[in-house]
Amino acid sequence: MAAATPPTGRSQLARPRSGAEIRAAFLNFYEQRGHRRMPSASLVPDDPTVLLTIAGMLPFKPVFLGQAERPAPRATSSQKCIRTNDIENVGRTARHHTFFEMLGNFSFGDYFKEQAIQWAWELSTEVFGLSPKNLVVSVFREDDEAEAIWRDGVGVNPRRIIRMDEADNFWASGPTGPCGPCSEIYYDFKPELGDDGIDLEDDSRFIEFYNLVFMQYNRDAEGTLTPLASRNIDTGMGLERMAQILQGAANNYETDLIYPLIETAAGLAGVEYGALDAKGSTSLKVIGDHSRAITQLIGDGVSASNLGRGYILRRLLRRVVRHGRLLGITQPFLKAMGEAAIALMREAYPQLEERRAVILAELAREEERFLETLERGEKLLADVLATRPAQISGAQAFELYDTYGFPLELTQEIAEEHGLTVDLEGFEAAMEAQRQRAKAAAVSIDLTLQGAIDQVAGSLEATSFRGYEALEHPSCVLALVVNGAPAERASAGDAVQIVLESTPFYGEGGGQVGDRGVLLGGGDQTAVNAGVIVSIEAVSRNRSVFVHSGRVERGSLAVGDLVTARVDGACRRRAQANHTATHLLQAALKQVVDPGIGQAGSLVDFDRLRFDFHCPRAVTAAELERIEALINGWISEGHGLVVEEMAIEQARAAGAVAMFGEKYAEVVRVVDVPGVSMELCGGTHVANTAEIGVFKIVAESGVAAGIRRIEAVAGPAVLSYLQERDAVVKALGDRFKAQPGEIVERVAALQDDLKATQKALAAARQELALARSAALVAQAEAVGNGFQLLVARLDGVEGAALQNAAQGLVDQLGDAAAVVLGGLPDPADLGKVILVAAFGQAVIAQGQQAGRFIGGVAKACGGGGGGRPNLAQAGGRDGAALDGALEQARLTLRAALG
Repeated sequence: MAAATPPTGRSQLARPRSGAEIRAAFLNFYEQRGHRRMPSASLVPDDPTVLLTIAGMLPFKPVFLGQAERPAPRATSSQKCIRTNDIENVGRTARHHTFFEMLGNFSFGDYFKEQAIQWAWELSTEVFGLSPKNLVVSVFREDDEAEAIWRDGVGVNPRRIIRMDEADNFWASGPTGPCGPCSEIYYDFKPELGDDGIDLEDDSRFIEFYNLVFMQYNRDAEGTLTPLASRNIDTGMGLERMAQILQGAANNYETDLIYPLIETAAGLAGVEYGALDAKGSTSLKVIGDHSRAITQLIGDGVSASNLGRGYILRRLLRRVVRHGRLLGITQPFLKAMGEAAIALMREAYPQLEERRAVILAELAREEERFLETLERGEKLLADVLATRPAQISGAQAFELYDTYGFPLELTQEIAEEHGLTVDLEGFEAAMEAQRQRAKAAAVSIDLTLQGAIDQVAGSLEATSFRGYEALEHPSCVLALVVNGAPAERASAGDAVQIVLESTPFYGEGGGQVGDRGVLLGGGDQTAVNAGVIVSIEAVSRNRSVFVHSGRVERGSLAVGDLVTARVDGACRRRAQANHTATHLLQAALKQVVDPGIGQAGSLVDFDRLRFDFHCPRAVTAAELERIEALINGWISEGHGLVVEEMAIEQARAAGAVAMFGEKYAEVVRVVDVPGVSMELCGGTHVANTAEIGVFKIVAESGVAAGIRRIEAVAGPAVLSYLQERDAVVKALGDRFKAQPGEIVERVAALQDDLKATQKALAAARQELALARSAALVAQAEAVGNGFQLLVARLDGVEGAALQNAAQGLVDQLGDAAAVVLGGLPDPADLGKVILVAAFGQAVIAQGQQAGRFIGGVAKACGGGGGGRPNLAQAGGRDGAALDGALEQARLTLRAALG
């Protein structure tokens, strides 16, 4: 690591140097100036328009857009962020990262431009001790006000104030809405070059470390800018960049925020960072950067998958493993990197320590899976590279991706290491062809209705929920959406979405489904809407507005009408029983399996409940029995529930369990089963656990890496479940002529008989295949210098038997034999083709490999496959093309061996 030589400036002795000191100094500076210190939000944002938290201001976006109340007039935070849009630059440039921290100070209609600029300069020069000679500022080309403040108020040399265009120095939330000019502060590493011709794009000389956004306009659809009545400040200082400056590091990676991870990886690889070439040091930087990102993502509840943010996590994990292998790390090492990352960041993010077991288990599990994929993919890709192609074809890259799960990004990286490119257009064409094949299974979604209710909900105040106290409540119709469009009146037969001023209906949330019921016309029979009945099938929430979805069964309903909202009591009681049972289930899991278990999702329906939780292993049958017994014990003990509202800090201090990653208000609702469970929850519950009646676990399964699921029933739903199971047992007893206790034994005996029959059938088929193939020996043709070539079709034979037949033919024909067999296992099914190639050692010595060869033949039948050089199998989906594919195989081998 380069020696940390601090840049020239004032107050060097008192200057913060470490990453932790820089973070603390920033937050303390603004906290002392009336800013409320806000904790970092999760990397999983509330904003549905983005997958991950990509900027420090993202948690405050609803405030800036006027969709939420401001938490305070002024706020400051250190927000963890992830961006992967320029992932290829990570490790190659001095400052690109996936995970980074953005220090920010925010004003929501409080102070504005002058104060923000003055404080930014004071922080930079007096707290961080940066010399004005090393600083350059940029302003928007039309922002005379900001330039005047920098020049006259702060005293910045006018030649070091650079005006820049809209692309660089104007922020907007979108095509319309709040926007405004920016001003940025840059650090100049080479002030001796002077003030003439300053080019802020020269990142070898300048680094931008502080961006001030002055949100002062609203832009309409025509592009017209109108001054905002309430102007805002949004700033961001990159922690990693400031650490590079203050620690005198050559790049962001060589600071105390990342370098310890590089040292860990270097130790695992047995190399020295300073002695490596550019390629090796880049791999270490990628590992250091990505290790922070994957640890934080898993810590915030993200699990690796092939979709959305789960795919981002999986891609980062696999890049770490890939670069570790490039450095010579052949053993699993992600767990060690996770340990190092937790140790490095736990002081600032203590939740990483709390979720240590989950993080390390996920890292180990994903690495094991990927190493299997990597080994297969690298072997196949090596075969492709051995042919010295001019380019990796799109079809080859897609086969690696689709058949073997080998990521396109890794194919590109490996190809680049060999001076090759990948035909991305061909890859996309293959991907599109796959999409078209799957189109029949696709579901189209009509967004019209949702768009209409979004519009309506956006203009209304939050609905007052009265369902904790009563199941029937009079209310007024505030808004209607009829058959997908906003309307003033609805008539019998219309599908409607209705917003009431207040409601007893629970809106879907916290895993609990929305209530069912009816809306009835006013009790006054002379009223216009007397006798109206609207059936309500679902209730959802849109920006805290409860949306009642259903159909007008009788009469007509208009905006402004008074109605009686009546919840279906039987459904509500079922949901309450299942919701309270879910709380008991989480408490039992913590007691029986692991106190560190955390919720990963839930469903509370009228007839069932589902609870997802972080756990690296399956829950055993014995543990499930203990959990079920424990819960039914709590039910029979008749614990009265205590529900109250309290400050979030008070609730947490009392030990209330919160769902990880969930956002809570300052005042929360706490549901307490004394001595058993205490959770933050807005759902509806029974008054006493005895009301649940009974609890029964239905299933336990894995739903994602490190995520388990328990499905159960409680209350009246248990009777329906038992009746259904009883009917199945009776039907089986009648079928097997057995008593209930004898059914398992009878089924086991039948299974044994079936296995024996299947084994005998497979042996008979294999003997038949060998007998039929023996007759093919006479068809072998002599080619070249003593080679024997046999290509034939053999229908009605399964893959394993066909492989045995091909190998048997090679054994008979000798080491100079090349055998290719193809056929339809079921001659009536043209959608399944089996192809097998078996090559003798002399054929392999000629450069022919069965695995590579048969994969090419299979493509002609719409399939693929591969295997060992001497024996390989492939499949296809187009039986009509089989004869042509075999003939082409014959011609290709004849030319290769002759």
